Amino acid sequence: MKIKARTVAIATSLLLSVGTISCAQSNQSPSQTTEPPATEAPQAAAEPEQPAVAKVPIATGTFVTVEQEHPTAGTATIVEENGKRYLEFDETFTTAEGPDVNVILYRGDTLPVNLAEADYQTLAKLEQFNGAQRYEIPDAINLGDFQAVGIWCKQFNVTFGYAGL
Repeated sequence: MKIKARTVAIATSLLLSVGTISCAQSNQSPSQTTEPPATEAPQAAAEPEQPAVAKVPIATGTFVTVEQEHPTAGTATIVEENGKRYLEFDETFTTAEGPDVNVILYRGDTLPVNLAEADYQTLAKLEQFNGAQRYEIPDAINLGDFQAVGIWCKQFNVTFGYAGL
C-alpha cells in the first residue's frame, strides 16, 4: 500500500510541475519563449520532394479536315519533358475510323489528300480515334524538317486531317 501511495504522490507532483511550467510559458511574450508550447507535436520528416517536371511546349496547331468523309478535330502540341520530345493530342481530338491509320510528321505546312513517301515521317500507328494521347518523337528526327502533323491512312494513302505546327 505504501508503494502505491508513494507512486501516486510522485505522479501528482510531476503533473503539477508540468502544469506550472506550461502556465508560466503561456504568460511569456513570444520574444521570451525559447521552446515551442507543449501542445505542439513534432512534425514528421517530410518525404524528399521530387523535382518539378517542366513540360515545355515547342509547337502547337489545330487539326483541319482534309478528306471530308474523315473529319478530324482537336489540338496537337509538341512538348519537351525530361529531355524527350512528345507529340500530344488534347482531349478534344477526334478523327474518323479507318484501317492502318498513322500519325505522321509532314514536311509542308498543309497536307494534300494523297502523300508522296518522301514528304512524311511516320511516328506511330494512331492509338485511338478520339481523346488525349501522346507519342514520343525519336531523337533522330529533326523537327526543323517538318511543319505539320497528320492523321493518315496508309492502306488507301488518304490524309484524314492535319495540324500545322
